[in-house]
Amino acid sequence: MADRTRNYLVREEFLTYAYILLYIALSSGQIFFNKWVLSSKEINFPYPLGLTLLHMVFSSVLCFVLTKVLKIMKVEEGMTAEIYATSVIPIGAMFAMTLWLGNTAYLYISVSFAQMLKAIMPVAVFILGVAAGLEVMSCRMLLIMSLISFGVLVASYGEININWIGVVYQMGGVVGEALRLIFMEILVKRKGIKLNPISVMYYVSPCRHVFALCLFIPWIFLEKPKMDARGAWSFQPLILTLNSLCTFALNLSVFLVISHTSALTIRVAGVVKDWVVVLLSALLFADTKLTIINLFGYGIAIAGVAAYNNHKLKKEATRGTSNESQQAESIPLTSSSTTEK
Repeated sequence: MADRTRNYLVREEFLTYAYILLYIALSSGQIFFNKWVLSSKEINFPYPLGLTLLHMVFSSVLCFVLTKVLKIMKVEEGMTAEIYATSVIPIGAMFAMTLWLGNTAYLYISVSFAQMLKAIMPVAVFILGVAAGLEVMSCRMLLIMSLISFGVLVASYGEININWIGVVYQMGGVVGEALRLIFMEILVKRKGIKLNPISVMYYVSPCRHVFALCLFIPWIFLEKPKMDARGAWSFQPLILTLNSLCTFALNLSVFLVISHTSALTIRVAGVVKDWVVVLLSALLFADTKLTIINLFGYGIAIAGVAAYNNHKLKKEATRGTSNESQQAESIPLTSSSTTEK
């Protein structure tokens, strides 16, 4: 019995690390894949709006097929119209904005610099969390946020060629992702809905059709004229399909990690992923020139992100211990009462 339990724990630990490595590989690979597709020197599909539309429609259709046609994934019930309108739709909107602005940024700045700017994410999440009443301002968190901001500032100062249009797009994507995380936390904590990630993806998918339509309108005015001016649209169906499939696989890898660990693990794994992307981008792309100041500033920012993750980990552990204590105190002592009788 002991050997069977030990084997089970070893197998679960192996699966957990395998899923984390899969997430890091897919997340890093998707960033490079998007840059490769959008780059004028490579696939030359410089249409971030069009690429975002393709990702959203592909994910929605594939999610419907998996859940309703093939019924491979189970969708939990409990969603109401009010919750859908106040929480799920904003999540879908922020998801669309994040993809659009993040992909557009790759047209102007290098992959490594984009990842350096993404290190400011905990700051955006914390500030918006305080505004929404989900976080509490403290000296410790203020120090951590200041450390991250200082690191990103130093890394930006070390960037040789800063394109401020790309910086604005990237920071807009950071704010969109921060808002998406805030809305997801509100959905879970304030609305009282306990949904697995697959269910969240399923419920958000219909929203993607709405926001795909919203993105379709600016695509007509911003990108379609450029595509028409080039004559025949240069599509490479196989590459674009693989790119969309990788995006969907990345979402599933996030769900696998969360189901075996927690959402916090994604943040910790994201720190490792950011380092992988920054270092590999220097080898893969000619527009990436890393300097000592770049690496020093990014190192400071990552140290701040690690401190933030550690603080959240301790907070979650304390909250979990508190909940277990409350549950233990609320259990009636039926066996003692029976004995006394």
